[in-house]
Amino acid sequence: MLVTGASGGIGSACARAFAAEGARVLVHYHRGEERARLLGEELGGAPVAQADLTVESDVERLFGEARAGLGRVDVCAAVAGVWPSEDTPVWDLPLERWDRTVRQNLTATFLTARGFLREVERNGHGSLVLVGSTAGIFGEAGHADYAAAKSAILGGLLLSLKNEMMRIAPLGRVNAVAPGWTETPMTRGRVDPEQVEAVSRTMALRKVAQPGDVASQVVALASDTLSGHVTGQVVVVAGGMEGRTVHTD
Repeated sequence: MLVTGASGGIGSACARAFAAEGARVLVHYHRGEERARLLGEELGGAPVAQADLTVESDVERLFGEARAGLGRVDVCAAVAGVWPSEDTPVWDLPLERWDRTVRQNLTATFLTARGFLREVERNGHGSLVLVGSTAGIFGEAGHADYAAAKSAILGGLLLSLKNEMMRIAPLGRVNAVAPGWTETPMTRGRVDPEQVEAVSRTMALRKVAQPGDVASQVVALASDTLSGHVTGQVVVVAGGMEGRTVHTD
């Protein structure tokens, strides 16, 4: 199986969780080579591959390497994505950032999904798990570009893929996970106690998720045993987040 973005917090947790279930994992990275190679060693010499998922030829090469290294690719966790840290409202949002964010999230996920479905066509079966964000459900002020890209992943792309999958794999499935605030290298420094108190006002569980919380749901959705009759669904891992304030303090 392939985990994209496996050098990051959620991606590495997914790779570990799949490996713990006995899966043979290919660890993908874009820029985090050292972290990816250390993870590969940790997982008993798991193959590691670099690719820029916004580049078509890189994605094609990645799946070729995955097939060569694993024999077949029947599960894919499309975790890779980039959250732009600068808070920029739409009226100040440069087109260049919009285009970059959409490519790093939506286009990268499309190319990953396309590459994986070509493997499914070859194998006759497969399970794909996309990773979106609660920003794609509730929106995120200052990050409309990211929210729009993740919304497209969780909406039109997911629902189209789950119907297209059955044309090449009658029991193939596509699902998605939408994490909320999660403590990863990308968000570290933004989840101190004061920040947690602020962001959790819309959440029943007043804490941020750990990468393992997300990884557990990714593994469950990928499993034909646990989720064999589940497709086209979004599991939100966000402590009961709502689009309204549920706490007054």
